[in-house]
Amino acid sequence: MSFDEAVTAAVALFVTIDPVGSVPLFIALTRTMDIAARRMTAIRACVIAFVILTFFGLFGETMLEAIGISMSAFRIAGGLLLFLIAVEMLFEKRSERRNHRADDPPPDPTVFPLATPLIAGPGALATMILYSSTTEGIAGLVILNLILAAIMALCLGLFLAGSSVARHLSPTGITVFTRLLGILLAALSVQFVIDGLTEVGIIDGT
Repeated sequence: MSFDEAVTAAVALFVTIDPVGSVPLFIALTRTMDIAARRMTAIRACVIAFVILTFFGLFGETMLEAIGISMSAFRIAGGLLLFLIAVEMLFEKRSERRNHRADDPPPDPTVFPLATPLIAGPGALATMILYSSTTEGIAGLVILNLILAAIMALCLGLFLAGSSVARHLSPTGITVFTRLLGILLAALSVQFVIDGLTEVGIIDGT
């Protein structure tokens, strides 16, 4: 994996996982917990999400082949899915949905909705499969998983410092940041679709 590919993968994973945008929901879902319980919830949620994403990154392509789905088709579908997420981010649909979920939090939010689909959502799963399929060699997979681990560590750090982050990031600040990420994600999703269409020969990649 080249440096440029690593940067692109890091941006795609950061945008789809959206650690900053996940903090408000984490705070809302754990607002009745004490400090120790909130810390354990954050750790478990990030670890579970990391395991899920790593599993799909390593075996996702094999699973697709077993059910007869080509990587070209998955790239196109994944690109369209990421584009929908980007549109939601640009028009604040994700925030509205998160706020709605936070109104009636489950007793234990660790697995659902924190680990999945908040952290390891469809977009992040698709991104891991797409980049794992285009990464050559064990070294490339190691780099990709190190990138994922770094983002998970950032997500955990933001969760643990959730109250402080919430004080420093106003609703307006979170909205602006989310929309900027949405623009980047939209561009990356279009590139996924172009790559898939090029592989099946529908368009000329040159």
